[in-house]
Amino acid sequence: MTQTSPPPAPVLTVFVQGIGLLGPGLANWAHGRECLMGAAPYQSARCVLPPPMALPQAERRRAGAVVKVSLAVGEEAVAASGLRAATLASVFSSSSGDAVNCHEICSTLASSDRLISPTRFHNSVHNAAAGYWSISSGAMATSSVLCARDASFAAGLLEAMTQVAVEQVPVLLVAYDTNYPEPLYSARAIPDSFGVALVLAPSRSERSLAQWTLEPAGCLSRVPADRLDDPALEKLRQDIPAARCLPLLRGVAGRHSGRVVLDYLEGSQLALQVAP
Repeated sequence: MTQTSPPPAPVLTVFVQGIGLLGPGLANWAHGRECLMGAAPYQSARCVLPPPMALPQAERRRAGAVVKVSLAVGEEAVAASGLRAATLASVFSSSSGDAVNCHEICSTLASSDRLISPTRFHNSVHNAAAGYWSISSGAMATSSVLCARDASFAAGLLEAMTQVAVEQVPVLLVAYDTNYPEPLYSARAIPDSFGVALVLAPSRSERSLAQWTLEPAGCLSRVPADRLDDPALEKLRQDIPAARCLPLLRGVAGRHSGRVVLDYLEGSQLALQVAP
């Protein structure tokens, strides 16, 4: 009996319709684009988290850093895309979830009063940001939430690009991290909050910022990940897992064409072809 080889996996191509960015010294995508292009100096500063005004008042009071950063970048990316947030499928990806909330729970459990507040408990789950996004935007489409430690941005990007290619619908990707206070910081040294959001679509439009292509046969590479020329931006890329996106955003900012290699799993990076 003759055995036939399985057909090759299809190439994944997406178009970037909107970007949201917030992090240390980065107020939004417009500011971040200037810094990544070298048109404005990058100066590191504590990340300023805006209040999540799209949430009802009760939920706004309960929102922690993870919710604030993820909603801020998600709203910016969706506004830039011109699409309706309520209709978008979403992928949320974080290496550690709500680190401050984790610290508070551990501190309570280590104290004489071990009663944990319900707010602390429901903010501790890994899909908390996705839940608050659904509340704020009214989104009823599918939502995936994942974690791959330091590889979380690349893993989220793979998931989002696959959904766009298979379902032929736009997808919102939100990747975010928040800082751990001591003593957890000594074990997981994430110094500050950082978030990035991308609206990815299956076809080009007048709002498209870039085209990204991933070829399954060659997307995993042993070539080292791309680095940033600015030492401060490179330190940010290395310090916060969600900031591993910065070489990809630099390509969008500079309207580059070529190959971008991102940090992924140990010994295996993720390579994409990018074009304006």
